[in-house]
Amino acid sequence: MAAAATAFFYSASFSSAALLRPGWAPLRRWRALTRSTSSSPRSAASDEATIISGTKLAHQVLKEVRRDVESWISAGNQRPHLTVILVGDNPASHIYVRNKIKAAAAVGISSEIILRPKDISQEELLDMTAKLNKDSRVSGLLVQLPLPDHVDERTVCNAIAPEKDVDGFHIMNIGRLCLDQPSIIPATAAAVWEIIKRTGIQTFGKNVLVAGRSKNVGMPISMLLHTDGEHERPGGDATVTITHRYTPKEQLKIHTQLADIVIVAAEVKKKAGFITPVPGGVGPMTVAMLLKNTLLVTKKLIY
Repeated sequence: MAAAATAFFYSASFSSAALLRPGWAPLRRWRALTRSTSSSPRSAASDEATIISGTKLAHQVLKEVRRDVESWISAGNQRPHLTVILVGDNPASHIYVRNKIKAAAAVGISSEIILRPKDISQEELLDMTAKLNKDSRVSGLLVQLPLPDHVDERTVCNAIAPEKDVDGFHIMNIGRLCLDQPSIIPATAAAVWEIIKRTGIQTFGKNVLVAGRSKNVGMPISMLLHTDGEHERPGGDATVTITHRYTPKEQLKIHTQLADIVIVAAEVKKKAGFITPVPGGVGPMTVAMLLKNTLLVTKKLIY
């Protein structure tokens, strides 16, 4: 998982229904805006948005994870253990990993950071991953992204055993996600989906614009939002349009005007009915969902 700052906005009075754009690049601040035809609890005359506290929602998830971890251990099972491989000295990555380790400790998940220099060879990194795949002590494993340019991220992500892939980036997990089957869902996409569900924002029958096509965020969010709610892995039953940097501006404007749910990097606090702030929005929930994934792989509920 790459260090990221993602914001989500829900609007009850703006000309668009739902806008959602998650970012995975370090320190990039994406914004998400949503429109709904339902009534809003805020005054129509109010200029201030209602804050959706990602931190508060994350605390709810973490409380549930902590309870489930305690129950799992009480039943005589091994404590969940998360191993994070951190390559190089990217400040954002180091901060993000520390947040993961701190949150893991708070819910009773043991963890470790394996530090490696930025000039590590891809072969050495793959060998290390292979050993950790076989280590029965390790429940969940992730390699912090981004990696140095000389290392192919896709090769490394696919080298992690799918049953330990808490980031959900292995080709098998992505494939299962696309086929509406139970899978380990990438944490940022899972975080946005969880916020939508816990705040009661309706996606059924809505038009959704996802501005961004990254394989780690934009694509999995699109899959979650458009798939059938009655399938094995229920989706949001929305009609999803994906735009990207080559989408003509005039087309982007049209798609945005037609959308009930859209994702955009913009300051829309004065127009959105509900927003998640940066920081304190999707970021805390992303960490919480990563730990939920760690418990998921520990219990072997997918594989």
